[in-house]
Amino acid sequence: MSSKSNWRIPPIGLFIIFIVVGLTFLGLVVLFSASQAMHDDPTVLLRKQLIWLALATVAGGIAMRVNLEALREYAYVLAAGSAVLLLLVLIPGIGVEVNGARRWMDFGFMRLQVSEIGKLGLLFAMAHYLACHRRDLDHPVKGYLMPCSILAVICGLIILEPDFGTAFLCGAVGGCMLFLAGVRLKFLIPTALAALTLFSVAVYYDPVRLQRITSFLDVEGNRSDSAYQLWQGILAFGAGGLNGVGLGAGRQQMSFLPEAHTDFIFAIVGEELGFVFTAGVVVLFMTLFFIGVLQLKRAPNLYQYLLVMGALLFVTCQALINIGVVTGCLPTKGMSLPFISYGGSNLVFMFTLTGIILNGFRSWELPALRGQRDL
Repeated sequence: MSSKSNWRIPPIGLFIIFIVVGLTFLGLVVLFSASQAMHDDPTVLLRKQLIWLALATVAGGIAMRVNLEALREYAYVLAAGSAVLLLLVLIPGIGVEVNGARRWMDFGFMRLQVSEIGKLGLLFAMAHYLACHRRDLDHPVKGYLMPCSILAVICGLIILEPDFGTAFLCGAVGGCMLFLAGVRLKFLIPTALAALTLFSVAVYYDPVRLQRITSFLDVEGNRSDSAYQLWQGILAFGAGGLNGVGLGAGRQQMSFLPEAHTDFIFAIVGEELGFVFTAGVVVLFMTLFFIGVLQLKRAPNLYQYLLVMGALLFVTCQALINIGVVTGCLPTKGMSLPFISYGGSNLVFMFTLTGIILNGFRSWELPALRGQRDL
């Protein structure tokens, strides 16, 4: 097989690129619309996002062309480096605190959300470890406690920021990878129950997170206080109806809806473009997930199977959580809508994950797990 054919993007890959480009373009349009009433210069956020988009495109291109097998030997280095950064961001003077959370490092020309690197380290370390020890998955230490320790360290450090939503997302994706690798349910079910219990206790003793839960249970009763943001988001969907009020004609970005251009941009889509576009966004994410799952049968080994599946889960589960929060189906949590929300770190991370997915689709030749190449 020639080098040229090895790097040819298959039709399914082009379709995924079409989905990502469509979602990203929609995000730029809605971001520009939402910026009209937020800044004297309505293009300021758009220009910043375009710079991040350029960086994200480069990151995605590199991820699409890199040798995934060659990266295996650096999987633990990436995980360890991620853990060090997650520790450093907790130190005052190194980590930047915003709204009570210390999640960012400020480099002057850019601000990096460290948990995004933590997700990447978790993804590679889990995929590599589970593939290397696929014959030991019945062993309580090698097949269970060791991969759970990797997951616990990353999630625990993210909770300390605190960022409960991202920790939950990492735990959910890591748990799915354990299950798909073949770790026994007799190990996974008690662990999942224990993790959910600890997570619930942590939420209970955190006044801010507990208030979000109670507000979620009675949105209308707290619409002027703790559920204000969620209530305004629901009003935005109601105002948009089927076809929306039109770009630039929405009211929510006029300081009615906090974080209109970031966590709650889906509500702006609903108000200005209506149900047709919001349903279209949901359909595109669902399509991305299902066509990705269908391609997994071509993975040549367990490592690449888990790596691409984990990347797919990080993209689609984050979208599911954001959409669930904005529509009032889940408690309020600050989490970006992939490809659409304003924000540089997450955009670069999402394009990197997309590159990993496309990388697999371009290079896979054999049916899943055929042969003995998981060494």
